[in-house]
Amino acid sequence: MKKILVLLLAAMASIYGADAQSQKKIAKEYRQFEKAAENELNSKVLRDARKGARQYKREGWQTIPGHLPIERQLDDIYKMRRFRDENLNFKYVTAEGVSIGEHYDAAKMQASEVAKLRLAGSISEDVHAVIRNSIANKQLTAGEAASITEIVSASENRISQRLGRVVPIVELYRTLPNGNKEVLVMVAYSSELAKEAARQVVREELQKKADKLLLEKFDGAF
Repeated sequence: MKKILVLLLAAMASIYGADAQSQKKIAKEYRQFEKAAENELNSKVLRDARKGARQYKREGWQTIPGHLPIERQLDDIYKMRRFRDENLNFKYVTAEGVSIGEHYDAAKMQASEVAKLRLAGSISEDVHAVIRNSIANKQLTAGEAASITEIVSASENRISQRLGRVVPIVELYRTLPNGNKEVLVMVAYSSELAKEAARQVVREELQKKADKLLLEKFDGAF
C-alpha cells in the first residue's frame, strides 16, 4: 500500500511541480485522502460486523461474561483480515474452529486446536504457491518442487505446533438441546511469522535428508 501511495504522490508531484510549496500541498491532500479512505473502510467493516453479529445471535451464539460483545469481536477479526503490509500482502492469516463438548473449557481447547490446524493448512497453501511460482521462474524443477510439496503436506501438524499459543480474537458459544456446549473461535496470526515457521519446518526436513542443493534452492525461492 505504501508503495502505491508513493507512486501516487510522485504522479501528483509531476502535476503540481517539484517545489517545496507544492510538495506540502500534495502531502496535505494525501493525508486527507488517507484519512477519508481509512474512515470509509472502518465504517464498512463496522457495518459488516454488526450484520454478522445479528446473524450469530439469531443462531443462538453468545459471549461469555467479561468478553467483548460479538460486534466488537467481529470488528477486530474483520479488520485483521484486511490489513496489508507495504508489499500489499495480508499481514495476518486467519482461521476458525468449532468444537462440541460437555464442558466449555474442553470444547474451547479443541476448537482452538482445529483453528490452529486450519491456520497451518492456509500457510501450507501459501508455501505451495511459492513453489508453483518457483517452477514458473525455473528456480526449482518439477521433481524438486514435488519433494518440497510432499514435505509441506506431511508437516502441517508440526507447523501448527511451531506456531505455539494462538490467542482467539473471536470466542463464542451456544448451548445445544442436549446441554453440550458448542464453541466457535476465530484466530489470527502474523503471516510473516507463520511463513517463517513453515520455512523452518521444511528446512529441518531437508537437512535430515542431507539434500544441501535442494535446501539452498528452497532458501532462494522462499
